[in-house]
Amino acid sequence: MPEGPSIIIMREAAARFRGKTAREVGGNSKLDLQRMRGRKVIAVRSWGKHFLLEFRGFSLRAHLLLFGSWLIDAERAATPRLSLHFDNGTLNVYACSLKYIEGALDEAYDWRGDVMAPEWDPKLARSKLKQQPEVLVCDALLDQDVFAGVGNIIKNEVLFRIRVHPASTVGVLPPRLLGKMIKDARDYSFQFLEWKKQYVLRQHWLVHNKGQCPNCGGKLTRQHMGTRKRRTFFCVRCQPLYPPPA
Repeated sequence: MPEGPSIIIMREAAARFRGKTAREVGGNSKLDLQRMRGRKVIAVRSWGKHFLLEFRGFSLRAHLLLFGSWLIDAERAATPRLSLHFDNGTLNVYACSLKYIEGALDEAYDWRGDVMAPEWDPKLARSKLKQQPEVLVCDALLDQDVFAGVGNIIKNEVLFRIRVHPASTVGVLPPRLLGKMIKDARDYSFQFLEWKKQYVLRQHWLVHNKGQCPNCGGKLTRQHMGTRKRRTFFCVRCQPLYPPPA
């Protein structure tokens, strides 16, 4: 699933269409795509894993789900879910979920919850986490209401870096570690962005999709954990469980 940094790359590439009019619209979505035909793109934005095209009075939200992708001035063999043709190029989006958002985006989204937004508020994230003390940290990091943009790769890498077992519960984490988890969720997201732009992201993975702990050399554990049952990679030696087993 494309994570927040990948959507920012998409947003930056599509910024060329800001102020441009959609001349032709196509795709196999059941949404009324023709609503965008002849309309000018007011802004190209993103929130977490949501790619947003803002028009006057409404916006289009694209969520790339697990296998979504996009191309500019190029096509895949598959039919795109959405194809927008502008005077300066074409945007094709595949295998995604599309939805219209009525009214102003600032009323629909709280930008303070996006870990990569300038408005990101770590104090708000801490407040939300304190309201769910029984939640596992592996679930908390994937909660888009708290950490919009964080996905499974970021989750695995952050928990290894702060040395916390993914089955730890939020409420028993020492305040220092809770603050570090919040801070590293944002910091690692920006590192992810730079590495992905340089095509070296995988080279910097410490535990995600790995078999051996880079710290102790032991075998990493791989489990589908939490309510979301997402793939989780961790080291039982280097990542203590909070609270510790009796």
